[in-house]
Amino acid sequence: MSSSSLTWEGGAEPSATAARVAVSAVFFVNGFSFASWVPHIPTVQARLGLSAGQLGLALLGVAAGSLVSMPIAGAQVARWGSRAVTLVTSLLLCPIVVLPVHAPSLPWFAAMLVAFGATTGAMGVAMNAHAVAVERRMRRSVMSSFHGLFSLGGLVGSGGSILALSYGLTPSQHMVLAGGLGLITVVVVSRSLLPGSADVGGAAQTFALPKGPLLLLGGLAFFVLVVEGAMADWSAVYLRQSLKAEAGIAGAGYAVFSLAMSLGRLTGDRLVAVVGPERLVRVGGVLAAAGLGGALLLHHPVAALVGFTCVGLGLSNLIPVLFSAASRTPGSSPGVSIASVSTAGYCGFLVGPPVVGFLADQLGLPLALGLLVVFLGIVAVGGTLVRPGRSA
Repeated sequence: MSSSSLTWEGGAEPSATAARVAVSAVFFVNGFSFASWVPHIPTVQARLGLSAGQLGLALLGVAAGSLVSMPIAGAQVARWGSRAVTLVTSLLLCPIVVLPVHAPSLPWFAAMLVAFGATTGAMGVAMNAHAVAVERRMRRSVMSSFHGLFSLGGLVGSGGSILALSYGLTPSQHMVLAGGLGLITVVVVSRSLLPGSADVGGAAQTFALPKGPLLLLGGLAFFVLVVEGAMADWSAVYLRQSLKAEAGIAGAGYAVFSLAMSLGRLTGDRLVAVVGPERLVRVGGVLAAAGLGGALLLHHPVAALVGFTCVGLGLSNLIPVLFSAASRTPGSSPGVSIASVSTAGYCGFLVGPPVVGFLADQLGLPLALGLLVVFLGIVAVGGTLVRPGRSA
């Protein structure tokens, strides 16, 4: 039976192309929402009078919320399907991302970040599971392009915040606008997501924490996303406080990182086919480590922007490659395997920033960011884990 003859909710099931556009839009909204908030972190820190350690403690709320929500999201995807969970979490994220800039105190700030972390963490698991269903429907690798739209959303979100502030919008007004645009986008594309029956493995599959080969792949994903999360939350702070850059230059740090991620991921499916996943991970890890290490050693805003660009290019295709390797792991369906590895990875994305904050209080922010260079070296060495056939 062809996909066009299937029906759901009283109508024809969306085509694979329409579903790809829809899930790409969801990835975009996730990256856009997060990056719209990131440039306001130094402003909220200054308004509330937070030290680096206090800011790190507040950012830990994002990690705490996500650590709770991601396993729950994996179970709910198995029960209700990735479409339903993706829609619910997407519709919740857009208004919740507006809250942190309105925090009146540190406790409220932390609580709002817990809610934000719970929503974005659950959405991350669900949208990646849905991306697997779309990729299988298309019968070719398109995972990098989805993550490219996440990075493009990050670029548009961070760039939009700089533009909005330059035109005199307050952080509150900008975030209300960003949340509203994200909400409209999700509503428009919602009917083009695939039905729950398209998910790999069906209702019998259950979420499981990674173990064996999945644990190793999850460890690499953790390190990659520790770095990505730190770039998101600390790039602007590093430029503003450590290098004394102007506010516009500080916001440009995450913008150039996101631009490099977007360009790398939008060409990633082709790169994987040409150079192979193992070499791509090795080269990517070395490029990112060299870029970040060089930026920290030269200690200049221009060097930082160039270094952050190298980090974005180096990291751009590592997560899609790791997810594809997870899908080949025997003993578990591709959807459940990717949910397990993505949970480990997103933990790194959310745990990394507060850890950097705590270390920055003790060692200074440049040395704290230097730890990320070590993580990137580990990723480069671990490239053999994604060799086709290795997981089996």
